[in-house]
Amino acid sequence: MKDLEEKLKATQDARLRFIVTDGVFSMDGDITPLDRVVELAKKYNAYIYMDECHSTGFLGENGRGTAEIFGVEGEIDVISNTLGKALGGATGGYISSNNLVVDMLRQKARTYLFSNAIAPSVAGASIKVFDLLTESPELPRKLANNTKQFREEMVGAGFKILGDPRCPIAPVWLGDARLATEFSDQLLQEGVFVIGFSYPVVPKEQARIRVQLSAAHSTE
Repeated sequence: MKDLEEKLKATQDARLRFIVTDGVFSMDGDITPLDRVVELAKKYNAYIYMDECHSTGFLGENGRGTAEIFGVEGEIDVISNTLGKALGGATGGYISSNNLVVDMLRQKARTYLFSNAIAPSVAGASIKVFDLLTESPELPRKLANNTKQFREEMVGAGFKILGDPRCPIAPVWLGDARLATEFSDQLLQEGVFVIGFSYPVVPKEQARIRVQLSAAHSTE
């Protein structure tokens, strides 16, 4: 946050400034301290653009993502999201913002103008997921409990788990690239599907396997 504030101070003569961030950083399981970002954006008259692809449906009491857990819903200027993860597991995505921004993107955004529309079945499935999240917080709560149990028990077993304790993306740090590959291969033989990541996806000597918790997992 100190570096961000320095950048905002140094660019106060700019006409427009956007703070661009992920809500959740998918390789490390870190969560952006969004309340502090909002505070700086207001202080220095900047806008916030946030990618919520790894947050919506996963974080917050009602699965509303990073803004919900920090109590700043309605204070993010532009949110980009995908329908390809928690919200149906298929294709497509969307932008949430005010009418002026959305209308401008419809006229100017190349990724919108030169893309095919999503299939009706995908739209229908994603709307149903939104309905499920709106009607009941049961699935986000179960995911939060699964995340807490996995992280605590893995740490208790001697593993180093990266990221925020609330994040269902739980990277297990191993360091060595070959070890990460062998670890994930052996787990697959046991019926556990996790991916080993190493350089250049992550920095050298920081290989890890990325575990992604789900509300579909049981506690057994």
